[in-house]
This record gives sequence, structure tokens and C-alpha cells, in this order.
Amino acid sequence: MRPPTRPLIAAAAGLLLSGLATAALAVPSPDAARAACGTDNVALGKPATASSNENSRTAAAKAVDGDAGSRWSSAFSDPQWLQVDLGTPTDVCQVVISWQTSYARAFEIQLSPNGTDWTTAWSTTTGTGGTQSIALSGTGRYVRMYGTTRATGYGYSLYEFTVHSGVTTEPSQSQSGPALPGGGDLGPNVVVFDPSMSSASIQSRLDTVFREQERNQFGSQRYALLFKPGTYRGINANIGFYTSIAGLGRNPDDVTINGDVTVDAGWFNGNATQNFWRSAENFAVVPSNGTDRWAVAQAAPMRRVHVRGDLNLAPNGYGWASGGYLADSQVDGRVGPYSQQQWFTRDSRIGGWVNGVWNMVFSGVAGAPAQSFPNPPYTVVPRTPVSREKPYLYLDSAGRYTVFVPSLRQNSQGTTWSGGSTPGTSIPLSQFYVAKPGDSAARINQALRQGLHLLFTPGVYHVNQTIDVTRADTVVLGLGYATLIPDNGVVPMSVADVDGVKLAGLLFDAGTVNSPVLLRVGPNGASASHAANPTTIQDVFFRIGGAAPGRATTSLVVNSANTIIDHIWAWRADHGSGVGWTVNPADTGLIVNGADVSAYGLFVEHYQKYEVIWNGNGGRTIFFQNELPYDPPSQSAWRGGARGYAAYKVADTVTSHEAWGLGSYCNFNVDPSIVAEHGFEAPNRSTVRFHDLLTVSLGGMGTIAHVINDVGGPATGTQTVPVNVVSYP
Repeated sequence: MRPPTRPLIAAAAGLLLSGLATAALAVPSPDAARAACGTDNVALGKPATASSNENSRTAAAKAVDGDAGSRWSSAFSDPQWLQVDLGTPTDVCQVVISWQTSYARAFEIQLSPNGTDWTTAWSTTTGTGGTQSIALSGTGRYVRMYGTTRATGYGYSLYEFTVHSGVTTEPSQSQSGPALPGGGDLGPNVVVFDPSMSSASIQSRLDTVFREQERNQFGSQRYALLFKPGTYRGINANIGFYTSIAGLGRNPDDVTINGDVTVDAGWFNGNATQNFWRSAENFAVVPSNGTDRWAVAQAAPMRRVHVRGDLNLAPNGYGWASGGYLADSQVDGRVGPYSQQQWFTRDSRIGGWVNGVWNMVFSGVAGAPAQSFPNPPYTVVPRTPVSREKPYLYLDSAGRYTVFVPSLRQNSQGTTWSGGSTPGTSIPLSQFYVAKPGDSAARINQALRQGLHLLFTPGVYHVNQTIDVTRADTVVLGLGYATLIPDNGVVPMSVADVDGVKLAGLLFDAGTVNSPVLLRVGPNGASASHAANPTTIQDVFFRIGGAAPGRATTSLVVNSANTIIDHIWAWRADHGSGVGWTVNPADTGLIVNGADVSAYGLFVEHYQKYEVIWNGNGGRTIFFQNELPYDPPSQSAWRGGARGYAAYKVADTVTSHEAWGLGSYCNFNVDPSIVAEHGFEAPNRSTVRFHDLLTVSLGGMGTIAHVINDVGGPATGTQTVPVNVVSYP
């Protein structure tokens, strides 16, 4: 820790004072301060850090969460500090500290423009504890309580650290134009339902959206259907393309739908393998006939849902299905995948599981079946090593839109909400820039530089410069499959090598000019550890072609250590518009260079070289689903001098890696004589371990000669029978 700067401070009489003082220095009278100060707490929900945390329940964020019952507590030593990033230089006129019984006898309030160079704005050596209202005058982006002497034998402990401000006195040097406001309406494609509305009116609106979206696989329309807390009766919400349905309660059972939330495949003759890009989140459903149907394929997550009955993952008639993802959910009855080829369930609770086809993977699931791969094909990891659930929108007790950011979990099992409310931090929507289609990347970057978080409302956004996420703990949340399209070959989004960025609910759609990367997390060569506060990538999807011709070399590059990838689908399109070997070129779906990166629910398909390249040490993957490219025109066109590319490549330099439940399939429908030599490639060492792998030739359209390296295989023939490897090496 860099020691605080203690410059000389000019008093009213012109005297120069330095060091600690026994009373406030250079401050207006309390009455004047209260008159000048605003009433808003400008520190509420802002990023907070500390010199130490007693444990995860007393982390720095607890001091700025607006909850008088939570607290930050430090280690039992001096000095200790807690600071908050206000996001932009701010005129600070009052700080209110609500101490727990372990308070500071001597401490300072310090201000900084950059988090490094500190000026003491107020100090005391006779702190009294309790609630201290401190009037001061100064400007800073960062505000810090710097404690030098504890009043007790314990650490420093405070319930709330509140900052009041008049006005921002100077803009950020990198900001152009007037400050952008936070908050605002959510736009015309967010449809909000209230329990006071009639069931008929709700059903009519749901049916209208579904008619528009049922077959709209590559259209530009986007919708979020949001339900306020309460009970809804007699509703069947059919969910089509680019449609998200979610409750606005703090916890799933705050919104109860007596009826059904349905995905079926009538539009595609009972085939659910193209039921992409739709989601369900944060509500309870009581199915009308005891079973809810969610027959989906890729990019169709179900999160934080309480199914008070059974859950059927297959379409009516048990046609083909190829999903899927379930997390932080509870199914009171049984889950029936039936015709689902593969499925991943994480950190949930289920009443039972019916069957498996090729690859059913469970991580941290209470009630999961026993490990038995390949017969039945159940891969079971008892606890998820490290995870954080996706941020979500809800209404606080005053009816205001708020984004909740769940806390990090270690070695978890079951839902975050089974024992009460999900632990975490609330951020009011007023601290988000609410983006609308038509907003420029320059305007979005200005909002980020101001210190605002970012919420994309449903729609399509053309991006002509990189959106740069540079501030630790920034939340970037999309609603209704908000879609970013890069223009002129730019990288549409880049994240700095900082702690705790949360990216969720976005679709990156490649533009017509090649982009080298669609999302980069951390710059090349990033090396900082983020173990205590990793960046998360959740329900973030990538598409090359399909809606229109698109080009991108790599979809996702992860350079930052400890990043958590929690459900992605990176897809080089095999159908739709702009599809062909030279029309929608793309090399690789995912490249991981960072150390200790965790991936849960990787879906990566049809890229022209390695689908996944893992260069970082300490990586782990739980569940991987892949189809190799359908359309190589010949063996030599795919890869001269070798027989194709593996789906999942762990670099020869990697010394530690572990993966569970991985499948790769081939369907070389342009030239069925093509052979892929390996489904998976990895260095042959005891610290690089794989569990429960399979390869499949779909209808005999091509061959995968070996499952991993030269072990297992071949997958060939018209019977579409998996070739399995239980463990490697």
C-alpha cells in the first residue's frame, strides 16, 4: 500500500498545518455544508476496495450497499483503509460513517483524483464511533477512510460509508461534452407486466410478441418481457427468438406464474435444434399440467427459475433437441431431457433426472444422478470450484429499477437463494447509462469514462469504434439479446486487465469487414491476478454469418487471469444468409491465454481452424459441446499437410489443465470423405487431465479418427454412435 499524502493545508487565517489534527481542517460550518450538499448518496453501489477484509461476508462492497445490516470489517492491525470510486471528479461536501462497535480512534478522510495521490480533507484523533457526520470541502474521484488507530482490539468495522456531493466541479479530461445522465426508461421493447393487469390483456401481449418472434430466426427485433412481483394466473408465455422473460423480484419466488413458460418446435416441424437465442430468468412457474416444457438448443439459458413441478427439455413428439443450459434453479420434480443430445446443469437443485443421450453434465447440483459416464452418460462434478451468478434487474422496495450483482462463490452446490436472498450488492439504475439502439460507441464510451455502468436495452447496435471497459467492477448488462455489430472491422468491445468486470446478456454479430476479435478481455500479455474478484462472461454469444455475411478471425480472446466464462455460444453459422466456406470465414471461437481461467458451459461450433485454443496454465472446463465445420470443400482445403483441426486444443506448453464432459461431432456434408485426426489435442502429462469425452459422426458424414490425441476412435458410420473415453491420460 502506498502511504497517504499529507500535504500542507491552508487554514482560513493563512496558517499552514500538516499531519494529523484533532479536529476538522479547512471545512465549512456544518449548517453551510448541509445547505450546499445534495441528499443523494453518491457512493451507493459504487466500486469499493479496502486494505483488507475480515472475510467475504464483511467485504468492502458491504459498506456502500445501502444495507444498514451489512458491514465492512478489516484485519486486526493498523493502518487500514476503505475507499470508494465515485467514477468522476466530484465536489465532496459531507461524509457520514456508521460505525459498528469496532471503530477508529484516529482516522482521516482523504480525496484523490486517481486512487494513488491522496489529500487529507479531514482528520481526527478523538473519534467517538456511532454515526459520524463529517462536513468537509474538496474534490476527488476517490474518497477514502484511512484509519491509523483502532479504538478496540478488533479491526475497523463500519456499516455504511455515505458520501454527499454538491455538483461535479470538473469533467474528466478524457470526457467530451456535458455529463451523460444515468437511469431513464428502458425503451419500447421492454414490456412490463403488473399483477393488477387482467390475465387476458397479459396473454394478448405475450401472444403478439410470440407471433412476431416464433420464426424470426435472423430478424432484428428484440424483446424483454418483465413481470413485476406478484402472482399471475392462467398464462402461457410462448418464448420465441430474441425474447427474454424475467421476473423483477429480488428472488425467484417473488414472481409466480401459474401457467406455463413454453418453448416448443411447432414452427420447425417438431425439431428443436434451431431454438436459439431466448432465455428465462428469476421467477417461479407452477405448470398447468404439472410439467413445463423448455425445448431449446444453444444460447437459450434458464437461470434462477423455480419450477414447481417437472421440467421437459424435449419438443412435443420428442423430436430432435440440442441444448442447453440450466443454472441457479430449482426443479421440484424431475427433469426429463428425453431427446436432448447434451445438457449442462450448474449450481441447482433437482428432484430427479430421467435419462441421458450423449452427454449430461452436472456441476454443483443437489439431487444430481450418480457419476456413471458413459452408461448412462452422466458426468457429475459435486461442487463448482468458483462461480458468480449473472447480474439481474429487479425492483427495490421503493419500486425503483436496480441491478443486483451476486457474490463470488467457492466450492458451491445448489442455488444461491435456497436459504434466503442471494448474497451480493445492489446498484441503482441511476448509476447505469441506459443505452438505446442508435447510441454511438463514442457516447457509450463517454458514459463509461464518467464511471457509469452500462445497460443495453433490446435492439441492434452498430459500433464504429471499440467500446472500452476500463474501470474495475463495471457491469455491462444486455436485455433481450441486445446485439452489437462492428462496422469497418473494429473490435467491438475490449476489457482492461482490472478486477471484477461483469459482462452478461450480449450477442456479438460479426460485420461484413473482418474484425480480428469480437470481444477481448484483458490486453495481450495481461498478468495480474484477479483471484479475489474475477471478471465474468455470462450468456455472451457470438455469431459469424447467418443474419448476413460476417467475418471475424477470433470471437473471444481471454487474456485476464482468473476470468470465469459462464455459458457462451460461439457460432460460425451453418445456415441462414451469408454462409459459405469463403463467405463467413472465422478461424477460432475461443482463445484462452490467461492463467487459472474457468469455463462452464462452452458451446463452440463450426470454426475453420481450432475451435478452442487453451494456452494458459491452471485452466478448467466443465462441459464443452462442439460441431466441427460442416463445409470444408475438401480435405486439403481444410488443412493442408494434416487431417483437419481438433475441436479443443491445449497448447503443448501448458503444464496444468482439467476438463470434464466434452463432446465433438462431425457432419462434413460437403465432402463426407473428410477425416478429422483428433477430436481433442493436449500434451500427454499427468497434470493435464480429461474426464468423460466423446466424439460422434452424425449420420456417417465424415470421420473423427481419434477422440483425444491417438486414444479412442474412430467415430464413423451411419449409426451415429458415440465413441467414448472415460479418462485421459
